[in-house]
Amino acid sequence: MLVFRLVFGLLLVAALLCFAFALATGQGVWRRRGVLLLKWTLLAAAGFFAVLMLERLAVLL
Repeated sequence: MLVFRLVFGLLLVAALLCFAFALATGQGVWRRRGVLLLKWTLLAAAGFFAVLMLERLAVLL
């Protein structure tokens, strides 16, 4: 559980840093990297919530 939170947090911070670099430098490559990291962040969040739901289902069964 802690691993999912750590991965989600680090990916979110990395995406925010990329967007900050994009604003500071005006280079599009940082924006593209930020969008890519944001996609992976959302995928990690979906995995986190899937694990939570599976744990709840396992308790019920």
